[in-house]
Amino acid sequence: MDVIDTVITDECVGEYISLKDRVGLRQEIYDSIKGMDILDSILQDENSGITEIMINGPDNIFVEKNGRIEKYSGSFNSKERLSDVIQRMVSSVNRRVNEASPIVDSRLKDGSRVNVVLDPVALDGPVVTIRKFPSERMTMSKLCDIDALTVECRDFLKVLVEAKYNIVISGGTGAGKTTFLNALSNYIPEGERVITIEDSAELQIQNVPNLVRLEARAANEEGANQISIRDLIKSSLRMRPDRIIVGEVRDGAALDMLQAMNTGHDGSLSTGHANGTRDILRRLETMTLMSGVDLPVSAIRGQIATGVDIIIHLGRLRDGSRKVLEVAEVLDVVNDKIEIRPLFVFKEDTSTIRDSRVKGNLEWTKKGLINVRKLEFAGFYEESKKYGQRT
Repeated sequence: MDVIDTVITDECVGEYISLKDRVGLRQEIYDSIKGMDILDSILQDENSGITEIMINGPDNIFVEKNGRIEKYSGSFNSKERLSDVIQRMVSSVNRRVNEASPIVDSRLKDGSRVNVVLDPVALDGPVVTIRKFPSERMTMSKLCDIDALTVECRDFLKVLVEAKYNIVISGGTGAGKTTFLNALSNYIPEGERVITIEDSAELQIQNVPNLVRLEARAANEEGANQISIRDLIKSSLRMRPDRIIVGEVRDGAALDMLQAMNTGHDGSLSTGHANGTRDILRRLETMTLMSGVDLPVSAIRGQIATGVDIIIHLGRLRDGSRKVLEVAEVLDVVNDKIEIRPLFVFKEDTSTIRDSRVKGNLEWTKKGLINVRKLEFAGFYEESKKYGQRT
């Protein structure tokens, strides 16, 4: 910084520069040399409301701000400068991206998720998408404050986590699955041993002292030494876990996750992309078939029905808000179909004007849990009566 100050002073002799402009110029020069150029100012501004950064080449940058996408005024000086920043981002976490391997998932040191696609796959120049996570840790109470869910639903989910129900969080892109999983993990008792497994480490579980964090590794340039999510799940079973948390299932690793849930590792948590509670069941079925194991569909459905206890479906609504849209219990297979039982359902106020803030309530269906065995086994006898089957 001292060298930069000296250069600014020497280059601006005879010109008046306000202190504010001098500080801004100093930071801009430093970011261009040591940091990530214009990205630093976006990532470091916690009050901007920006949750996503979308770079479509050096001159075409968009951000998602308070749930809305808008054009960002800044740009990179050149395609080469953007490429330098990309290499700096991925190399900091031992990832690589080049013409031979033009696609990579990575992360920043603050946990923000990064996806990179280089040319020639990206026709208009390097494409970088950064999911920015807030520095202030989200909690279930804060999610209640912003109307993402109700206090009643929060208290219900707290009991389920403590009683070690297996929970899958579903939702579309940007629905807040990882944020919700982080918040939900606050309810894991401190005395348990938890193992997290991810493609790129994003989870921020802080209240569990006995925590093991595992991250998958891509193959090297020779196509060897890859360590997949499936490899990590298999290894984690020998590490004496009380719970296994898989950041996201998107392929054949679904089979290994289901087997972990069905072999005594209750309380496991995971996320997956889907359009609804029934859709995530279909996706789990499809992803299990992707594992290459020759299993009949009926056996796969049985594994899902006995492994997954609860599905929490999140959604991003038209006003940009993120909410819990449904909490459902997974039941048995009946007539070759996995039955589900809605417990909480979001009902929108139909009088809401289209372009205004979406209003509605996450309502308890009063049907109640059918499977209260885990509640009783964990000593939640009063809760089993409160939340148990009504009809």
